Amino acid sequence: MNHIDHVFAKLKAEGRTALIPFLTMGDPDLETSVAILKKLEEAGADMVELGVPYSDPLADGPVIQRASERALQSSITLQDCVQVAARAREAGVTMPFILFTYYNPVFQYGLDAFFELVKSNGISGLIIPDLPIEEDEEVRVMAEASDVHLIPLVAPTSNDRVTRISSKAKGFVYCVSSLGVTGERADFHQGINEFLATVRAATETPIAVGFGISSREQVERFEKLADGVIVGSAIVRTIEEAIPLLKDATQREAGLQKIGDFVAALKG
Repeated sequence: MNHIDHVFAKLKAEGRTALIPFLTMGDPDLETSVAILKKLEEAGADMVELGVPYSDPLADGPVIQRASERALQSSITLQDCVQVAARAREAGVTMPFILFTYYNPVFQYGLDAFFELVKSNGISGLIIPDLPIEEDEEVRVMAEASDVHLIPLVAPTSNDRVTRISSKAKGFVYCVSSLGVTGERADFHQGINEFLATVRAATETPIAVGFGISSREQVERFEKLADGVIVGSAIVRTIEEAIPLLKDATQREAGLQKIGDFVAALKG
């Protein structure tokens, strides 16, 4: 069983919802990314998205764009990001890793080499937001052969595509709660509850909701409607605020604890 499936099955049996943080790898550096992953698991994260920094993002808001810029200043590569997963395993992290990347870095790396890389470094899932279902057949076949789940995104505007996308989903369906790019929000799409119900009815695969979720109150709201809740920008912003501490050897642990405390508060 894929590690993502195992975790969702365990949480369902316990009546719990997965908390899924998103991190930009290499922000502020790769060693710190490993330390943050360890802290997130200690704080209650159930699985985590490893974001590959990208210079021309389709869906990322300003907070994640700044994180990518900081990482790219250190010439962080796709391979570096994937290898963080193996380094985190060596540090004792056990939760599933989901790689979040745009398609161009994968294409440039080469599909055969890419899937060998993700398999050998313990990646369980893959999110490629700019690879539509109409064009994902080759990647999907290779992912299934590698026991890596290709996780689709669906939005409230997907309309008649919701069923087609959700029916092929593996791991979970990533339900976009708001239109536009990522970023913390006070309000979500007006028909979000109905949208999530539509996705739920279209698939037996777990559903997770993300984009804009930034507080315990918002996590709690969506725990009632989904199997997983994804938090990205709010955590990346917390990391950004902690960078002065993380870069000071005498205050590094305080910086890591600040991030861990935020995630623990989201978990409730």
